[in-house]
Amino acid sequence: MADLRFWFDPVCPFAWMTSQWVRQVSAQRQYDVEWRFISLRLLNAHIDYATHFPPEYEAGHTSGLRLLRVAARARAEHGPEAVDRLYAAMGAHVFEVPATDGDAARRGTRAFVEPVLAHAGLPAELAAALDDDSWDAQIQAETDEALALTGKDVGTPILHFRPPEGIAFFGPVISRLPADEEAVELWDHVVALASFPGFAELKRSLRERPQLPAFGVRTGEVGRSEDWHGGSRRQKR
Repeated sequence: MADLRFWFDPVCPFAWMTSQWVRQVSAQRQYDVEWRFISLRLLNAHIDYATHFPPEYEAGHTSGLRLLRVAARARAEHGPEAVDRLYAAMGAHVFEVPATDGDAARRGTRAFVEPVLAHAGLPAELAAALDDDSWDAQIQAETDEALALTGKDVGTPILHFRPPEGIAFFGPVISRLPADEEAVELWDHVVALASFPGFAELKRSLRERPQLPAFGVRTGEVGRSEDWHGGSRRQKR
């Protein structure tokens, strides 16, 4: 049994930041992390993207679902450890490079995913899953599993501490990657808070743009604050 279950959508920048922090901690504490799937596109299936989100969101969330199909096939054919490698490679190609026009839709294409698979040491043939919606039922089931643990008014990431009995929460949402020693200290604080009986939420909707090349924020810089009400940069509540 894993020490932590981590639900991610590969196009969520805050899931990526939190995953990097979790990797720092797991390397120092020898934790076993199980990477699971949650789709922002499926979470927002009932939302009218045109009136509620910035223009690039629908294409970006759709690309995230397509990438999760590839991850689901990779897990089925190569085991859970393949998801660990693949998510790391996806994040590096999505967030650790400067942004360019058309990125949101391009991330759901073979031209994008085949180099990602090579980076992860996985066969290029897995890219065929991009268009295979038979994987969506599995992704929906894991999305539903996460929401059953936290409630529905959440986004990504979702962390489940000490499963199956431990508590699960949306977040933490971080915009800066801590130093290694700070990473473990932050972890201990978060776990202590999450473990307190009856604790439900600690939240602010103002977020700094994450320290990622894709957002034009370099290490050591502070990104401008944006109001992510409702868990996203929605145009309407």
